[in-house]
Amino acid sequence: QVQLVESGGGLVQAGGSLRLSCVASRSISINTMKWYRQAPGKQRELVAFIASNYNTDYADSVKGRFTISRDNAKNTVYLQMNNLKPEDTAVYYCWGATLGWGQGTQVTVSS
Repeated sequence: QVQLVESGGGLVQAGGSLRLSCVASRSISINTMKWYRQAPGKQRELVAFIASNYNTDYADSVKGRFTISRDNAKNTVYLQMNNLKPEDTAVYYCWGATLGWGQGTQVTVSS
C-alpha cells in the first residue's frame, strides 16, 4: 500500500516560516502532487500543486508566500511557507494522483 507521510508542521508566530515535506513510499515522478489544507469547521481547500513537468499553481490566498517544489529522486514534495498568517492555521495534507492522501500535519500560526 502506497504511503504519503507529511512532516514539518508546528506552531509558529505570524510572519514566520515553515517547510512541509511529504515523502512517498514509491516514485512520485509521474504524479501531479498537491498540498491541501483544512481548517476547523471548513472544507478542505487546494493550496498548491506541481505537475510532473514542474508547472505550479497556487491558491490566491498564498501566492507570493508559499512555494511548492519536488525532488523526484527523494520521492518528496515540499511546501515552503513564508510570512505565515493566523488564517493559514490548518491541517495540511499531501495528495498524489496515483498515491492518494497523507495523514496530514498540523500548522498553527499565532498572532
